[in-house]
Amino acid sequence: MNVKKAIKYMLISTLAFACMNSTVKYLKDVPTFEIVFFRSLGSLFFTFGFLLKNKIPMIGKNNKLLILRALAGTTSMILFFMSVKYLSIGTAVSIRYIAPIFSAIFAVFLLKEKIKPLQWFFFIISLVGVFVLKGFDHQINTTGLILVLLASVLSGLVYVIINKIGKSEHPIVIVNYFMLFATVLGGVLSINNWATPKGIEWLFLLLLGVFGYVGQVYMTKAFQTASTNIVAPIKYFEVIYTATFGVFLFGEIYTFYSFLGIALIIGGLILNIWYKSKLKNS
Repeated sequence: MNVKKAIKYMLISTLAFACMNSTVKYLKDVPTFEIVFFRSLGSLFFTFGFLLKNKIPMIGKNNKLLILRALAGTTSMILFFMSVKYLSIGTAVSIRYIAPIFSAIFAVFLLKEKIKPLQWFFFIISLVGVFVLKGFDHQINTTGLILVLLASVLSGLVYVIINKIGKSEHPIVIVNYFMLFATVLGGVLSINNWATPKGIEWLFLLLLGVFGYVGQVYMTKAFQTASTNIVAPIKYFEVIYTATFGVFLFGEIYTFYSFLGIALIIGGLILNIWYKSKLKNS
């Protein structure tokens, strides 16, 4: 186990995702479905090429689950990209990260898993963070909040579906299904709402797929190199990177309640990761 290398991989991953989030924010004048189309098409180029090069069957074995994962993931991505148009990117990313709470709820009903009382307490801490953001930070837009919460619910469902698929499918096959579905859906929904990109917008649209793919690859490498309890908390550096970009690139303002809400959300989730690791090792 190489901890330093795993941390480096995760920091690269979170930076790539933060760059993708900031690019979506920059492309505020480009329709959301069009952004989804270009983001997915760019990543599809890499996943499709990887599967061809390594002669890995693209169809997979669990077709129904793969399609369901692609549908839930695509809808979540659309809703999240929509929310970024209403919220500061740091806030949107923070709220999206409560997906593990919904994942745990889905797992109770769909996978018959049991959640310890202390885990529910940590989840409540994160949810209190959301309420602090909405109740005390008057910059929070209600439409944006609803969109990102729905995106988070669907992300939670995605985690459960991937857990159900397990190791029966190659990770790139799962991602390829997702990117293919998102490319087709984003393309079809863009037909009647197409806005031809101008100048540098073309470059940023093409970079979306690159950032997304790099983020996925290095996140996978990180989890393969060191244990989850070490790597998972580093994921939340994405919030720090993204909020920093928001301040310096877009002039976003974060109040005391913004920082308090974000800290509660991330703190509760990190405590849950720590507690799960402790249970696993005991």
